[in-house]
Amino acid sequence: MLVIAREFRLNVKRFVLCVAIGVVAFHSLHAQSHWVGSWAASQQSVEPRNSLATDDLRDATLRQVVQLTLGGSTLRVIISNRFGTEPLHFTGVHIARPESAASAKIVAGSDKALTFSGAADVIVPAGADYVSDPIHFPVVPLSDLAITLHIDAPPAQQTGHPGSRATTYVVHGDQLSAADLRDPKKVEHWYFIAGVDVDATSYSAAVVTLGDSITDGHGATTNGNDRWPDVLARRLQAQADTKNVAVLNHGIGGNRLLLDSLGPNALARFDHDVLAQPGVRYLIVLEGVNDLGMFTKDANMPPAEHQQEVHRITGAYEQMMARAHAHGIRVFGATIMPFVGSAFYHPGPETEADRQAINGWIRTPGHFDGVVDFDKLTRDPDHHDRLAAKYDSGDHLHPSPAGYAAMGEAVPLAWFMPTPAPQIAFTFDDLPAHGSLPVGTTRLEIANKIIAALRAAHVPDVYGFVNAVDLEKHPDDIEVLKAWRAAEFPLGNHGWSHMNLNQHMAQDWEADVLRDEPTIERLMKGADWHWFRYPFLAEGDTPEKRVAVRKFFLQHGYRIADVTMSFGDYRWTEPYARCKAKWDAQAIETLKQTYLEAADKSIDYYRELSQRLYGHDIPYVLLMHIGALDAEMLPRLLDLYKSRGFEFVTLQQAESDEFYRTSTDLSLPPAPDMLEGVAGERHIPMSPQPQLSVEPESICK
Repeated sequence: MLVIAREFRLNVKRFVLCVAIGVVAFHSLHAQSHWVGSWAASQQSVEPRNSLATDDLRDATLRQVVQLTLGGSTLRVIISNRFGTEPLHFTGVHIARPESAASAKIVAGSDKALTFSGAADVIVPAGADYVSDPIHFPVVPLSDLAITLHIDAPPAQQTGHPGSRATTYVVHGDQLSAADLRDPKKVEHWYFIAGVDVDATSYSAAVVTLGDSITDGHGATTNGNDRWPDVLARRLQAQADTKNVAVLNHGIGGNRLLLDSLGPNALARFDHDVLAQPGVRYLIVLEGVNDLGMFTKDANMPPAEHQQEVHRITGAYEQMMARAHAHGIRVFGATIMPFVGSAFYHPGPETEADRQAINGWIRTPGHFDGVVDFDKLTRDPDHHDRLAAKYDSGDHLHPSPAGYAAMGEAVPLAWFMPTPAPQIAFTFDDLPAHGSLPVGTTRLEIANKIIAALRAAHVPDVYGFVNAVDLEKHPDDIEVLKAWRAAEFPLGNHGWSHMNLNQHMAQDWEADVLRDEPTIERLMKGADWHWFRYPFLAEGDTPEKRVAVRKFFLQHGYRIADVTMSFGDYRWTEPYARCKAKWDAQAIETLKQTYLEAADKSIDYYRELSQRLYGHDIPYVLLMHIGALDAEMLPRLLDLYKSRGFEFVTLQQAESDEFYRTSTDLSLPPAPDMLEGVAGERHIPMSPQPQLSVEPESICK
């Protein structure tokens, strides 16, 4: 036994050392830069009509001006050869402050050379982007940045962004540091530049606007930065609560959801243009008009094909949302704007019906995380299939600068406001006794550990739900309930014998509830104890039983303590007792790790579900049990919830939210009172339940 105990202590010491190393690594990681995209442009293979002549790119200097949307003291630049077919040599890349957005002149003394892995030049492989080394170069939001690059030989295939709405200046020779470029060739396209990131505060983020030429700004003013994402960026900077949010314009003229056109289709470029963008936390999608227009551009299509096209487009939206949500990105949908009268697409009634069907899907709650109704905003009040004249650029497809201004003003800034801290109420079931006792442990010791951890973390008024049947066999366990009350934590009813309502008659079950009351009432001494937690969360297997029980609770003044977050902590109780009996330190450590893993994954699961259903966090009610491993792990568990930003609240505070109304007002008809139930009732798809690396039931068998 001494050898076993010595080995156990050694394993514990090893684990403490590993934790210490892990803590150091964690802090080292988070001391690194927090990069957020401040400007970006979607890359594409530049088609011949927008390409520079081969001779123009021989020993050529290009100076290009971009407008940043977020400030910082340090930045980095991303250059691109993403659609090149062979390596591309940049002999140098410089940055500077331009005299203006429409000038090749730079401010004297502002020119800085970038490096790439410490070198002034860089060879970018075919199909790749390349990120410069960070450089100290303070910039303010909405300021312009001149990026000057020199290449010695023209690429076989140019990478760029034709829809720049900004002037690029091209001259021969290495003029990277020139204060001005004499007699440059001027074109309105960007080449080889993909993004500028800034080292921002930890709470800064970016919103990607993914779209076609309407997002890219066809019809906007050259060098005027008056696309609708530009207008949104200025609005964000004007509000103190949103100044930390950058806007990255990832529109491509002619872009489509389903097929390649000018640039890769939206799903194909999604990883590059959305998921890979530094700091992205929000996405606005305005795509689909080119899919609709091209579908019938050359010929009419049968009705069944129209239905399939609508289904394919909404399916593409679903794909985007699934991929974005998996990365913690909120996705907002924009309705497709009217385009009847377009000479290029000449849409008919069938296409307009498709547009209306898709917009109806976009507007349906539970699809996108929010909707901006550009269709309603820009349509002619008397002819809903056409753009309003005041917003029409003249081609009946693209908005004018006035239209873009209205669109940028219509995006709700509330989407990007700091979100309130998520709230959670801790509750514990099965007082005074839950599960097997590990060797050398008492029920009171378990309770005292839990109470101490809750009080140290300042968790308020934690309800403990009582099954008094245990007191008949173990009367000394009344000390657990007394300790709970001495800590000024309240008690609630969990049924005298933990009876499953689904397996018993309602009248027998109600008698079991009433039998539990004297113990609770005596200990609560007039305080509020009329909260009930259903054993097994079973609320009745028939509608009649549910209605009868709700009537019973209404008559007796009860409210229901719901459960809207749980990681099944009870699953660790018996394995922990077995492992303690075997003195298996390694297995115990595995149990502890999987316990925290399950709790962490459950946070993501329930928060994502709440966001999908309501667009925000409801206050959560967490189900716990008064188990031995719960007592051991509670300090670390509470730290986990704190690190995830949770605020601890009371059960009453949590259930004052509208979500819980049918549980606190039992005069209302029964309704789903768990997030999974609401999602099922609304036929909203849910993510799979989180899977663990090791299932606790398999340990110490």
